[in-house]
Amino acid sequence: MNLKNKKWTSDDFLKVRGEVLTQWPTGAEIDLNEAAKYQENIPAYRHFAKRLEQAKQQGQTLTQPRAGVALINEHIKLLNFLLKEGEADLLPTTIDSYTRQNQYQEAQKGIEESLQTGRSLLNGFPAINHGLHGVRQVVESIDAPLQVRHGTPDARLLAEITIAGGFTAFEGGGISYNIPYAKNVSLEKTIIDWQYCDRLVGWYAENGIAVNREPYGPLTGTLVPPSVSNAIAILEGLLAAEQGVKSITLGYGQCGNLMQDVAAIRSLELLADEYFRKHGYQDCFLTSVFHQWMGGFPQDEAKAFAVISWGAAAAALAKATKVIVKTPHEALGIPTKEANAAGLRATKQLLNMLAGQVMPLNYQLQEEIDIISAETHCILAKVFELGQGDFAVGTIRAFQTGVLDVPFAPSERTLNKMLPARDDQGAVRFYDTGNLPFTDDIKAYHCDKMKERGRVEGRMPTFQMVIDDIYAVAKGRLVGRPS
Repeated sequence: MNLKNKKWTSDDFLKVRGEVLTQWPTGAEIDLNEAAKYQENIPAYRHFAKRLEQAKQQGQTLTQPRAGVALINEHIKLLNFLLKEGEADLLPTTIDSYTRQNQYQEAQKGIEESLQTGRSLLNGFPAINHGLHGVRQVVESIDAPLQVRHGTPDARLLAEITIAGGFTAFEGGGISYNIPYAKNVSLEKTIIDWQYCDRLVGWYAENGIAVNREPYGPLTGTLVPPSVSNAIAILEGLLAAEQGVKSITLGYGQCGNLMQDVAAIRSLELLADEYFRKHGYQDCFLTSVFHQWMGGFPQDEAKAFAVISWGAAAAALAKATKVIVKTPHEALGIPTKEANAAGLRATKQLLNMLAGQVMPLNYQLQEEIDIISAETHCILAKVFELGQGDFAVGTIRAFQTGVLDVPFAPSERTLNKMLPARDDQGAVRFYDTGNLPFTDDIKAYHCDKMKERGRVEGRMPTFQMVIDDIYAVAKGRLVGRPS
């Protein structure tokens, strides 16, 4: 199938679907009409899209952790613990790494070894191996909205099984689950594979069921400038909308400067509304998600709680619809359920304390919104030009030419010419804009910001600033100052 941003016909979808369902035996359990009827019976308060819509209308920020283990009963216990002890509003099922790489036989071995040892030997829930009935066992045991979170370039079978199983939200996208995750996976193939996932969600929408879709906003999670992540989020949202998706949550990963983080979410919401209207997708309900700090964490728990709380405060003041919560064990490996719940409670406390408080639109905030919006417009306009009006084709050409670029990505499909660093106030700027299609005044703005920091620190802006900033938070600072 040739790549283009055009809604798949039913014949094209069903033809590919026949191949997808044969990837693993549990695919044979899926019947779309039966699945739609099952979804219809899920109560509204457990329906992800409806809960998000309610939260946005009420100005509420919902909490959601990451979590997943290998065995069904243990996974149910984990999620119920986070619901009760962590006071989570929304719950995930994080998928294991073997499933993310479509290595289902290895995932099956992990299940068997976990049964033998009595502890999870997988770093997530192998939903495809557990199949439709195993997934429904989880769904029927959790009294909260559930989302699939993973990191899978080819998530077609995973989407089929989990949505048919009763999950009402599905994370990921053809750009955000390729460039930050894979070394040499065809971007054209992942966009097509994710068009399939979105066409599947579109089929449910045509049958009255709005499954929420969430592109992965933080990308590499390391000094990603807001305009870069916002542009990719909007692109993935538009690609999903074309396939019929009606509930879309666009995400952003915390950079650390409060003013910039609030501006980034506000700019993302404003520009998403603009581009969705412009391209005829007015019937999509858009929400936002703020990801707490995705970079290195302090090992000390007290210091880690400070990082978590700072993310909670930023999410609250930005008025994001939900916040993805980190744990005080981020620097130590897979967290205990108790640590996960503690991060949730700390976040909920900050959200409750800041409920109703508004960051006023002062000059500095407006300046940040303006610069992020101007940069995002430049990128999206060039993507549209390169694709001759087709965002899917334009995305491929944009990555080939560096018009789209993601810092520190493992993928060979991005040029990695653009380099970010912090300014003197800790906002993420461009040390090197690479081939990003910015105007001369935007480039000069970032050059001035880096020179200003250099004057304060008594050093020339060099690549060392980039390195210092990567490790700064883990060492107790936001800006990587020289010793």
